[in-house]
Amino acid sequence: MKMILPLFLTVLVSCGNPKLDREIHSKNNEPSKTRAEIKKELIDKGYEVFDYIDEETKDTVLMQQYFIAFLKSGPNRSQSKKEADSLQSLHLGHLGRMYELGYADISGPFGDNGDIRGITIYNTPTYEIADSLAHMDPMVKAGRLVIEIHPWWAAKGFHLR
Repeated sequence: MKMILPLFLTVLVSCGNPKLDREIHSKNNEPSKTRAEIKKELIDKGYEVFDYIDEETKDTVLMQQYFIAFLKSGPNRSQSKKEADSLQSLHLGHLGRMYELGYADISGPFGDNGDIRGITIYNTPTYEIADSLAHMDPMVKAGRLVIEIHPWWAAKGFHLR
């Protein structure tokens, strides 16, 4: 999971602030699509979106529904160190594929030793797709982790400060 944290932080700070009639810039800061074009594409693909006018800036903010998966300690955590290490490697491979395919945007472990071990934010049009992808994780299949998924709204193009 230590390898995911730098990726997690990179994803969080890689986007700019979208404006109503201006282009939203891609990660390499080249012009890509307008907010209206992005909204239409998302709707055409079945995503839930809405927009609103920010009272302070008067910008139109596009909100998209994502699905946040809480990865919680599962009932089967009795694997040997070798088995747990193998599952961890497979788990990271699964998350890497989710990034490559565009299904996951943010993932990372929590910094404590609590019941909730980490999160993954899925960028899919439906709960059912996110749930299916989350349950393909080898850690979940082995029972080392269980998944709890909730719809989550976030503004397109914004980052944490």
